[in-house]
Amino acid sequence: MMKSPTILAVGGAYIDRRGQVSGTFVPAASNPGTMREAVGGAVFNALRSAVRRGVSGSLLSVRGGDVLADTVSRAIHAAGIADLSAVFLDRATPSNTMLVDGDGALIVGLADMALYDLALAKQIRRAKVREAISAADAILCDANLPSAALERLVALAAGKPVFALAVSPAKAARLAPMLGSLALVFMNRREAIALADVGIGAAEQDIIDGLRRADLKGGVVTADDGRVLGFDEVGAFSILPPAPGKVSDSAGDALGGATVAALLNGLTLRAALREGVAVAMLASEGMGRAPAFTAASFAEALTLVPEAQDLA
Repeated sequence: MMKSPTILAVGGAYIDRRGQVSGTFVPAASNPGTMREAVGGAVFNALRSAVRRGVSGSLLSVRGGDVLADTVSRAIHAAGIADLSAVFLDRATPSNTMLVDGDGALIVGLADMALYDLALAKQIRRAKVREAISAADAILCDANLPSAALERLVALAAGKPVFALAVSPAKAARLAPMLGSLALVFMNRREAIALADVGIGAAEQDIIDGLRRADLKGGVVTADDGRVLGFDEVGAFSILPPAPGKVSDSAGDALGGATVAALLNGLTLRAALREGVAVAMLASEGMGRAPAFTAASFAEALTLVPEAQDLA
């Protein structure tokens, strides 16, 4: 029996809250609505999709000593992921809270994630973590890590492929100093524009050209119209899902994890990204939360994903 590829993921695993206003949003007033809470985080969302696609995964993150930490811990174990995370009893578990209007447009977000900046860089110095890096076939990280932690992680990877998730336009800048050392970066259009240093109205090819000038060898960009762009040293291409629409952040994370799993199993980026798009479709059907797909539902979704088309 072939040994499954192993991934060490480093980054965010936190409480993700999404509140939606019922009806018209009224500023500076109490608005009726609903609040959902789940365990999220870019690298955790991506890793659990990779594990569902046959990869063995372990996760290094940090959390507090509160009740929410237990919720995060249970979600990691339920996903079949080995938990290497550290607990800080005197700190609160990181969280991300978003409020959206009745149409789903963001009103405001609040990211309480100071613990990552405070503690993640130190955790990467642990002997146990260095051993996990040595044992892994690849590293998956997100830009919740501060720049110093990202640089140390890439250095310790010592030539192993490092895949990264940009997280947000502001945090994507943390990846800029080591773009040339990354195997692939997953971004949405706003994050790609920030890294490519091009205008907001830039064409797809201009964004890719800018990313290449920034020394990035390969990337995936989810666009606002649902189109998914990919490029590597072979060329640039796009995939348009059968039901195009804006890819949510969590579905984009799921896309990243499934794509990485396929790459580690020997597929080309074009073929791997088709699998990633299929998983993103399944994640979107489940409101972006931990797509509980089966081999049959994945195979069915994959048949709906068109072949990649070269960019003109």
